[in-house]
Amino acid sequence: MQYLGIEYQMKHAPKLDQGFIPFGVWREAYLKGATQPVAIALERDKGRVSVHHTKIYGTAEMAEADYRYLERYVKFLLWSTGGFRVSICGCSELAKRLQQAYTPEGERAFDFTFVNQLYERDLEILDLPLDACPEANEVAESIGGYMDGCRIGFDAGGSDRKVSAVIDGECVYSEEVIWFPKLNDDPDYHFGHIVEAMKTAASKMPRVDAIGVSSAGTFIGNAPMVASLFIKVPRSNWDKVKTIYDRAAAEIDPNVPILVANDGDVSALAGAMGLGKGNLMGIAMGTSEAVGYVDEDQNVLGWINELAFAPVDLQATAMQDEWSTDYGVGCKYFSQDAVIKLAPWAGIEIPEELSLAEKLKFVQKLMEADDERAIAVFETIGAYLAYTTVLYSQFYNIEYMMLLGRVMSGKGGDTILRVCNEILEDEYPELYKKCLVTLPDEKMRRVGQSVAAASLPKVK
Repeated sequence: MQYLGIEYQMKHAPKLDQGFIPFGVWREAYLKGATQPVAIALERDKGRVSVHHTKIYGTAEMAEADYRYLERYVKFLLWSTGGFRVSICGCSELAKRLQQAYTPEGERAFDFTFVNQLYERDLEILDLPLDACPEANEVAESIGGYMDGCRIGFDAGGSDRKVSAVIDGECVYSEEVIWFPKLNDDPDYHFGHIVEAMKTAASKMPRVDAIGVSSAGTFIGNAPMVASLFIKVPRSNWDKVKTIYDRAAAEIDPNVPILVANDGDVSALAGAMGLGKGNLMGIAMGTSEAVGYVDEDQNVLGWINELAFAPVDLQATAMQDEWSTDYGVGCKYFSQDAVIKLAPWAGIEIPEELSLAEKLKFVQKLMEADDERAIAVFETIGAYLAYTTVLYSQFYNIEYMMLLGRVMSGKGGDTILRVCNEILEDEYPELYKKCLVTLPDEKMRRVGQSVAAASLPKVK
């Protein structure tokens, strides 16, 4: 197989998506012939800096491959580590092209706006010589794991909301309720649902000592700065969004501590708590793809880990994400969107009047009946996952990958796991031995995040 003059190998192309070009696999092949050193440094909040050293070809005939490689590399880093200042060190020509791309009018206008909303400052792309590359400054932080007392854990998904009541580490009540946060522009709609869920959990316990929240989005403290849950809420009304979780907790008890974390980080925490292990990536496949990671000490890295919008597929015909407007990003491969995308390719007609969550259940019902078309859908996602595990392992030290979320329920989840591991064992045996890709039990798959969320705050 070839892309932009680079030969790469993929023995098990996804059954329903033969044109899939896995970024991680192509990246490995690209680097075999690259010789010119380049460094990328990303500065984010609290003075943290991530530095990545790589190579390009630096020749006229490989100019487009060089740009595609570096542009996708920078895109991946922006959505994994985060950052408001990106230094391209050692290649002025590519740095200048990226400067044009990351503007309000450029091809990466969405990413530019995202950074502005997250850090409340404009994204900068700097052109520096290689010897002027900033120094790395990485600091890990502890997260959750507290189980004492009576706790509420709330998980804000894009199609359903989950809440758990946890007493001294034991879940005494949990529920899932369908809601439509992405369709509502009034933050009072979201607020009402959050308060209702918290009050329901509170009613199942003698008192409330702490409240933890797992939520899609990126946060400064407990404040959602950018979140697809509130996609319809105008920025002029964003002050209500920033305070939404703190205000909801105050409805329960203004003196109870509350801590909000990205749902991906909470999925990783859930996996680490279940296994008692670190170097773990959690991937929750639900309305979107939520990814989190904890290191060997079960600490988070201070990265945003929004891999739903990081590139995984390089093919020109990859499906476009309607929010970020980019092509080939994770949310279209590891979420209910992936199932819905693949269903017609497998010959499955889903009734249009169904909600997104109901469309997923429609395909899952076929899967439970061993429908060959549905099997092809989940086998394709399993192949996506195998080759994307190659990519993720290039940026994260992964010894355990825990898969959660409604897409991983039932036979579909088992099929995704089986195909992923079969491909890794066949094509990447060393990675297969190092990285255990696994599932929690069925209950943990669906409500594990809300239970882990309950462990986030430390009781005063």
